[in-house]
Amino acid sequence: MSKMDTIPTSSATGGLMTPAGLSPEDLFDKCMALAKNLWWSWQPEVINLFRDLDPIRWRQLDHNPIALLAEFTPERLDMRAAELVLFTRINHAYRRLKEYVSETTEWGHVHCGVLGSKPVAYFSLEFGVHESVPVYSGGLGVLSGDHIKSASGLGVPLVAIGLFYDQGYFKQHLDMDGFQQEEYIDTKVENLPMEHARGKDGRPIMIEVETRVGKLLIKVWLIRVGRIKLYLLDSDVEGNSPEDRELTSRLYGGDTRTRIRQELVVGVGGVRALKALGIAPGVYHLNEGHSAFATLEAIRERMADDGMSFDEALREVAQHTVFTTHTPVPAGHDRFDAGLVEEHLGPLRDELGITFEQLMGLGRVEPQNQHETFCMTVLALKLSRRANAVSNLHGYVSRRMWAHLWPWRVEEEIPIGHITNGVHVQSWLAWQMQQLYDRHFAADWMKRLGEPEVWQGIYDVDPGELWETHHTLKNFLLAFVRRRVSRQCRRRGESDEAVEAARNMLDPNILTIGFARRFATYKRSNLLLSNMDLLDEMVNDPARPMQIIFAGKAHPADEPGKRLIKNIANLRHDSRFAGKIAFVEDYDINVCRHLIQGVDVWLNNPRRPLEASGTSGQKAVLNGALNLSILDGWWAEGYDGSNGFSIGCGHQHVDDSITDVRDAEELYRVLQEEVIPLYYNQNIDGIPLAWVKRMMNSIGSLAWRFSAHRMVADYVHHAYLPAAGGVSCKMHFP
Repeated sequence: MSKMDTIPTSSATGGLMTPAGLSPEDLFDKCMALAKNLWWSWQPEVINLFRDLDPIRWRQLDHNPIALLAEFTPERLDMRAAELVLFTRINHAYRRLKEYVSETTEWGHVHCGVLGSKPVAYFSLEFGVHESVPVYSGGLGVLSGDHIKSASGLGVPLVAIGLFYDQGYFKQHLDMDGFQQEEYIDTKVENLPMEHARGKDGRPIMIEVETRVGKLLIKVWLIRVGRIKLYLLDSDVEGNSPEDRELTSRLYGGDTRTRIRQELVVGVGGVRALKALGIAPGVYHLNEGHSAFATLEAIRERMADDGMSFDEALREVAQHTVFTTHTPVPAGHDRFDAGLVEEHLGPLRDELGITFEQLMGLGRVEPQNQHETFCMTVLALKLSRRANAVSNLHGYVSRRMWAHLWPWRVEEEIPIGHITNGVHVQSWLAWQMQQLYDRHFAADWMKRLGEPEVWQGIYDVDPGELWETHHTLKNFLLAFVRRRVSRQCRRRGESDEAVEAARNMLDPNILTIGFARRFATYKRSNLLLSNMDLLDEMVNDPARPMQIIFAGKAHPADEPGKRLIKNIANLRHDSRFAGKIAFVEDYDINVCRHLIQGVDVWLNNPRRPLEASGTSGQKAVLNGALNLSILDGWWAEGYDGSNGFSIGCGHQHVDDSITDVRDAEELYRVLQEEVIPLYYNQNIDGIPLAWVKRMMNSIGSLAWRFSAHRMVADYVHHAYLPAAGGVSCKMHFP
């Protein structure tokens, strides 16, 4: 700590400058500069800096530094900084941010070649960067957020395009009967790290998109995510109809007409925004089919700018387009009827010079089949030359699902490869675990996340030290769950006894299982509840008990998913499970972070092969939790027999009901015969040495393979560079 920091501030002495040589206004400006670049969200030292300013308000404001700073005057901030001796920390953080954004010697400078002059334009309907910016719903958005954060860390030339939802996704509350209730809350723009995107003339950019029923006016916001610029399009513009002003207010809200209009905005509007910004992409990366209309607008641009025919422009654009498909579930692929397509794409079709049937044919598996609807995934596959699934198994499934688009090819030659998803290490790694790694890994390990040798340092850690660190995180998790659940009880008006019971639920010495994800029926959140008598025996075993924490949202229109939540949440009324099975409301990035950092076991039991990848288990790996999972998605290529636990051997029956019964039986068997005995086989110091060894195996074998840095590097080598005209590499084919 600098000696200078111990001197009273200007506010205390009547002077004009802080001890660090700054006026209170300059100090405030530095803190606000930190808050306005989401780089802070994966920097533990900066997070702790904001938290220290006011820990209670920090939590109440959903860890939003701009909202927090809005409650300070420069003078009050100056006084608080003096009380906590923060001047050096603020200056150091500000200097690190400046150095980070101006750094030109990162991985991308060496490996990205032509992308330096022709950047990647990354389109996604949602981005989950941090809980304080609620423009995401779940896995797809968090994956997009991790992608751009790792692109920033690697120095990959990339800009991102999405939509700004001023009401975001819904806030979840359960009523007294356990039913999910949805609440939409207006987000205050002034509390977000956004600014108007401006053109070369310095004026805010405004985009127009024509439809058969009138123009859509779209403004563009800019959010800085480290070195990456994220542009969010917003239809809440004066001049739009009331309906259109609400168009981008909610994520995944409304009917199919709302959906096609949102996808028109992000696709066509996104490409026009890039042109207005003076950005000429070398690659269009469509993260899921939602943004596939971007290819049509890119074709129109090439025709207008370069005099190409439609067919010539299509070939050119397809060569520069990368498409990532994320779902093996048929219902997850957007389809629109002919009337909606003509209403919204008609003016663009006129400029493309193609007939209505030609346009519809681009979105149909059978172009001449007038009874087939327009599918966004089909459009994306037809208008891209590099398509990939998000895990090895998902690649097999996707090739089979879309084989009829290439009837002249055998299934193994369908041009859909795979790049397995990964997670942004710095965002999901607990600060305590990072400190442990800092002590035992190579000094530059954070710059070498994708190198397996770096992670072998985990075997140098004393088992007691690793277990103690994990136990600390587990206690943090249980304290968080108690706060949340007791608050849920108070909000529902439950008795003082129920609130007090919630404050004392769960035991840090008991094996703790976490299950959190979207409550779609195929994810089988109730698989562990299929034999309640056996579950009772396991939860209440006097010598080797277990406890379970659930979290997750069901789509507002998914009634079966809501019933699953109700059944689980109402276990709090069952004397056998009260205080031992918890449901945490309003699953988001913050809840996920607590869970994956503190549980002993991360449970995932989808109906194989419907989990395209799944990344929550990858986040758990970083923090020492062990995965217990169906061999689906990423776990099918990650599990080696010594780094976690598998449910079954990777087979599924043709009858789903038989598969469910068989998987439930196997889940109970693995828990009783493998998981529970290993956890409770503890030495005289209370350390389960064999369990800790498996934790080490998990970290050492999986953390490097399933990082977003590795994922983004794969995209650069196998997709972006070939698409931009750089060095060509083949996709990962089996």
